[in-house]
Amino acid sequence: MIHTGSCLCGEVVFEVDGDFEDFFLCHCKWCRKDTGSAHAANLFSSTATIKWISGENSVKSFQYKSTQHVKAFCTNCGSALPNTQMDGALLVVPAGSLNTDVPIQPKGHIFLAYKANWDKNLEKIQGFEKLPG
Repeated sequence: MIHTGSCLCGEVVFEVDGDFEDFFLCHCKWCRKDTGSAHAANLFSSTATIKWISGENSVKSFQYKSTQHVKAFCTNCGSALPNTQMDGALLVVPAGSLNTDVPIQPKGHIFLAYKANWDKNLEKIQGFEKLPG
């Protein structure tokens, strides 16, 4: 299966060829920091390959100190982008970076010990179709 994706500004465009084995919502403190949200939503594949269609020179990777935490992003708009880890054995794709439908559902929440204190019962709060007011 071919999945397509891009950054927010459109400078970086990519294709992922293959299937995702896992999909996790990560609540670790590093994922919360680099997404600015309650969790990261990442797809994982040990067999898929990535092809940069455009903007590969605008992709920068950051590995946090001596951890396994890696974030790739567009140097123009800051959008999260796919990266390879474990010496190229694992492709990690931020689910929100895909332009095509995500073919699998998340398998679970991970690193819940680091979950944000405000991340509770979010499905119970009021929802709006657009910015209220």
